[in-house]
Amino acid sequence: QVQLVESGGGSVQAGGSLRLSCVASGYTVSTYCMSWFRQAPGKEREGVAAIYSKGGSTYSADSVKGRFTISQDNAKNTLYLQMNDLAPEDTAVYYCAASSSSLCRLVWANPNSFVYWGQGTQVTVSS
Repeated sequence: QVQLVESGGGSVQAGGSLRLSCVASGYTVSTYCMSWFRQAPGKEREGVAAIYSKGGSTYSADSVKGRFTISQDNAKNTLYLQMNDLAPEDTAVYYCAASSSSLCRLVWANPNSFVYWGQGTQVTVSS
């Protein structure tokens, strides 16, 4: 069965860094569109960044460009999100998700396009 498990969340001060991990089982991440989403209290779930190894592409939201980096270790079947220069606005529950769609460039930021989800990990940034 497809399973995604996130880890690495926590509480940090503004300007700090965290590295989130998402370990996948039941499929090979290199063949899937893999995305990180986040959801803050009272806000909609939004796409943060995505990677599609088969297409050799990465995507990210404008709000995190230059600060967050998505990567994937295919040997470990693990997805990462390196988050630097964190700000209070980044506070949210972060989820990894997988889609078998080959149109990652079109669907990566749309949560309705993803059917496999991790349990989420809390990231809290204090000012």
